[in-house]
Amino acid sequence: MAYLVVLFQVLTDLFRDRSTSGAIKAVWVFCLIFLPVLTSLVYLLVRGRGMAERAVGSAVAAQEQTEAYIRSVASGGTSPTDEIARAKALLDSGAITQEEYDALKARVLSFA
Repeated sequence: MAYLVVLFQVLTDLFRDRSTSGAIKAVWVFCLIFLPVLTSLVYLLVRGRGMAERAVGSAVAAQEQTEAYIRSVASGGTSPTDEIARAKALLDSGAITQEEYDALKARVLSFA
């Protein structure tokens, strides 16, 4: 069971690495098929440090994408400029006070 986890981690890392050419990836996969235990150990020794860095980079990128999506959905898909312009129109029409406008503007700018 542990070997399968290592094998899948090696394969995932191998295809996550954009700096490795397709030919090198093919050689690693070929070796993983015909000499799986030895190849896995060599891969971990040679590229183990990079595995951790790529995993962290991938997790950070996924988190940033999720946060950007949540911000875009929370703001209704409008830009901060549009939100401020709408608030200014409400202020000019007398629908909100200057304090309410300032609070709306501060909220919009904190998400930008």
